[in-house]
Amino acid sequence: MARCLSGISVAMNRLATVNHLPYRGYAMSTSAPTSASDSAVGAAPPDFDSAYFRRALSQFATGIAVVITRAPDGEAHGLTVNSFTSVSLEPPLVLWSLANKARSMPAFMQASHYIVNVLGEHQADLALRFSQKVDDRFEALAFDLSRTGLPILHGAVAWFECRNRSRYQEGDHVILVGQVERCRVDAQARALGFHGGRFVAIPSSGAQP
Repeated sequence: MARCLSGISVAMNRLATVNHLPYRGYAMSTSAPTSASDSAVGAAPPDFDSAYFRRALSQFATGIAVVITRAPDGEAHGLTVNSFTSVSLEPPLVLWSLANKARSMPAFMQASHYIVNVLGEHQADLALRFSQKVDDRFEALAFDLSRTGLPILHGAVAWFECRNRSRYQEGDHVILVGQVERCRVDAQARALGFHGGRFVAIPSSGAQP
């Protein structure tokens, strides 16, 4: 899932490779503590290939989210990710990553805000829709609009409306850090997860043992 599902399985490999425009020309944050070249000094070469690395990564169970923003012309852009994670409580920060070749890279580099929709257990179809090449990913899609005009997907178990705080270039991805301005959660719902190349349902925080 556009780096994102780390290309972990045949079904989800598409989620990591669907977009193809370079991000070059857009400013990256310069406040990272170390550069990629600095961190690579002294690192031993890997004793594995990319396929084995993906298999290893697939053992880390994750949730699945659809991240959406708008380009300056108002067009909505969205994609499926599983690289979403928390960074800080004070201030509330989250991060996710986007492949350098992602078609939506220019939109996410220029946008002031984006929204992260955490998918529910019955939304595997949306995970696939936002990972594939379709004419209009938003056609006949049920959603409400956030304060900044971004789609809050019906059925999402949680959503986070974020200011596009900072971006860092690392390897073949850009790491995006968002400052959460608003969020909502359905504590009784079950989230959609991904583990070992398969969709799984994650028990809700409000579920009884």
